[in-house]
Amino acid sequence: MPPLSFEVAGGECLAVEGASGSGKTRLLRAIADLDPVEGLVFVDGAERGEVPGPQWRRTVRYVAAEPGWWSDTPRACFAPEAIDNGRLDRQLDHVGLTRAHLDREIGVLSTGERSRLAFVRALQGEPKVLLLDEPTASLDPGSAALVEEQIRFQLYAGRIVLLSTHDAGLAQRLSHTRLKLPKPRVVHADGAGAA
Repeated sequence: MPPLSFEVAGGECLAVEGASGSGKTRLLRAIADLDPVEGLVFVDGAERGEVPGPQWRRTVRYVAAEPGWWSDTPRACFAPEAIDNGRLDRQLDHVGLTRAHLDREIGVLSTGERSRLAFVRALQGEPKVLLLDEPTASLDPGSAALVEEQIRFQLYAGRIVLLSTHDAGLAQRLSHTRLKLPKPRVVHADGAGAA
């Protein structure tokens, strides 16, 4: 990935675009402090390397294209205070889910249901930055529209949103700025490179 420099203000969305393998996911994971990378990332004047990882990830939330789960049901992946909060019911409803989805086995949930649950999970604790990797790729048009509307609401609330996407329409509708990563360079076994 080439050196990058950009700034995103509260209430703004940066769409990261590029071909598969160009580094979109790697960029988001590096900002979230999940993968090592050279360079500096600041949020409200605090630099990523100066903040303990768990504290950074409460401020900067990454939602993977294929979210991970560490229990049999989503409920255990939400903080107890989130489960007892009426706001969770509204957030679930806004993306077409109900509290009953929290108690279904992960393996029974559809890919789209898991994706929307991961999005709602990321909203808990009201992070300042949302890093969304292909947030609507696994969703039917109706569910995608619901998630898109919730991303827009997060922008209205002043959050910073970075999203990676292959969907030019989504990038156009949501982003204030677009960052196009170059096509990855292929290196052959003999060391010769090709674009």
